[in-house]
Amino acid sequence: MTSSPPPLDATQLGAYFALIEASSLLRHAVEQQLQEVGDLSYVQFQLLATLGDAPDGSRRMTDLADGVVYSRSGLTYQAQVLEKRGLVTRAPSADDERSVTVTVTAAGREVLAAVFPGHIAVLQDLLFAPLSRADVETLAEILGRARDHMRRTPPRSAAARGRRRAKPTE
Repeated sequence: MTSSPPPLDATQLGAYFALIEASSLLRHAVEQQLQEVGDLSYVQFQLLATLGDAPDGSRRMTDLADGVVYSRSGLTYQAQVLEKRGLVTRAPSADDERSVTVTVTAAGREVLAAVFPGHIAVLQDLLFAPLSRADVETLAEILGRARDHMRRTPPRSAAARGRRRAKPTE
C-alpha cells in the first residue's frame, strides 16, 4: 500500500499559487503583445525564437517539441502555419531521413526582430521591474533548479514510441 504525500504547508501552497498566477499574468501579456505585433501565438514565438537562436537557424522537430514542451502533433501544426506564412521551411533531415528539420527564413527573422523590443519591454515592466538584481539572480537559480528537476523525467515527445505489432494471420 502506498502512502499519500504529506500535505503542502502554507508557505509551499502560497509559493505554488504565486508562481501559477504570476506565470498566467505574464503569459497573457506576452501573448497579447506577440499577437498584436507579429500575429504570433506564444508557441509560434517559442518555435521561431528557438530556431533564431540556433547557430544555423535549424532544428529537428522532435528537438523543438522537447525544448518548447509541446506535443509532436501540435508542433507539426504550428510549423505548418508558420511555413504557410513563409516564416519557416520544413525538409527531411540530412542526418536522419525519418526526421524533419525546420529552418527559420529571413521573413521569420524579420518577425522576430519586430516582436523582440515589445517582448523585452513586457518582461522588463511586468517581471523584472519590482525585483532587485539579487532577486533576479535568486529567481533564476531557483527556477533553474526546479526546471532541471522536472526535466529529469523526459517529455512525452522524447519517450520511446511503442511499435505496432502485426496481427497474427489465421
